[in-house]
Amino acid sequence: MFGGAFDPPHRGHAVLAQTAIAQLQLDELRVFPTGDAWHKARSLSAAPHRVAMARLAFATEPHVVVDARETLRTGPTYTVETLEELAGEYPGAELFLIIGEDQARALPTWHRWEALSGFAIICVAARADSTGADSPFESLNAQIPGLIRLKMPPMPVSATEIRHKIALGQDIAPLVFDSVARYIEQHHLYQSA
Repeated sequence: MFGGAFDPPHRGHAVLAQTAIAQLQLDELRVFPTGDAWHKARSLSAAPHRVAMARLAFATEPHVVVDARETLRTGPTYTVETLEELAGEYPGAELFLIIGEDQARALPTWHRWEALSGFAIICVAARADSTGADSPFESLNAQIPGLIRLKMPPMPVSATEIRHKIALGQDIAPLVFDSVARYIEQHHLYQSA
């Protein structure tokens, strides 16, 4: 399970997906654009746009399935509820929750976060420069034994930066896939950010 706003999905998300599939030898990676993101201070783009962009961004990844179920829920979306559903749908399957370092830092604020490790092995995509006792991975590992650290190449890209560039009329071509850039342009997304 790899969840997120994907507002918009970018090349860093694709690298994280590829890294998780390779390092964990996953049969399938499910990408979940979030529904009502209770933890976000800003409003997200409409869910159908984020789902469509995620499908475009991951279209060439044969082991990736974009799952829109969280966008169809009413009320706040919680990762633990999605993991509960997946555990029920795939009894006996070994589940993994893929999160980035930014999410790892905030994990103790998540709804029922202590229950997450009961459903899935938590995997933190740690940046290459993140080592030592003060790293988010190490501090989280002290609270949740059994975490897996995914070794990520440096990926200096963020959805916030992409939205900002679009609002300023700057080129985003190196940060997102061409199909996603065309979708953003066709639907005039992020222009008034």
